[in-house]
Amino acid sequence: ALVVEDEAIISLMVEDMMLDLGFAPVWLAASVQQALEILERERPDVAVLDIQMPHMSGLELIEAIRRDVILRRTPVMAVTAYAGRGDEERIRATGADAFVSKPVALRPFMEAISGLAALADTRALA
Repeated sequence: ALVVEDEAIISLMVEDMMLDLGFAPVWLAASVQQALEILERERPDVAVLDIQMPHMSGLELIEAIRRDVILRRTPVMAVTAYAGRGDEERIRATGADAFVSKPVALRPFMEAISGLAALADTRALA
């Protein structure tokens, strides 16, 4: 699994939750550029990414994932602290499979990640 988050404490918290759900290894990226490198090299089964990233937005990262012939199967969950009216629809239209707003509540996050894991399994068989 890949976690793309520029705030270290949040990144480590999400990593712990992912490990608790059985995802291993978990790669951490503090920038979109790092995320692209990890995606190309490791091909993680799911990606959890913050939309508000420096230099390049998480939306641009989702678009890049969806354009790539191999990576487009990767289930993506978008996380953002700035969820306004229509943001979830806009983010899902970009290609996110799941959406969670910050602060991240444990139960909805775990449910969304479990859904991504099931989606990853389905896409692997396709």
